[in-house]
Amino acid sequence: MVDCPDGADLGRVEVAGVVRDINVSLLDGPFVPGEYVLIHSGFAIVFFGAEL
Repeated sequence: MVDCPDGADLGRVEVAGVVRDINVSLLDGPFVPGEYVLIHSGFAIVFFGAEL
């Protein structure tokens, strides 16, 4: 996760060096930079903390 404003349905992630907007409305936030999400078809479907 690169950026995700509080209360927003869209967040920014970096995938293979490219920053993309994804929908995070399926997950409970808040999200902070450095955390990981699993993405499928533009939607974040699983959340992983930064301790990976």
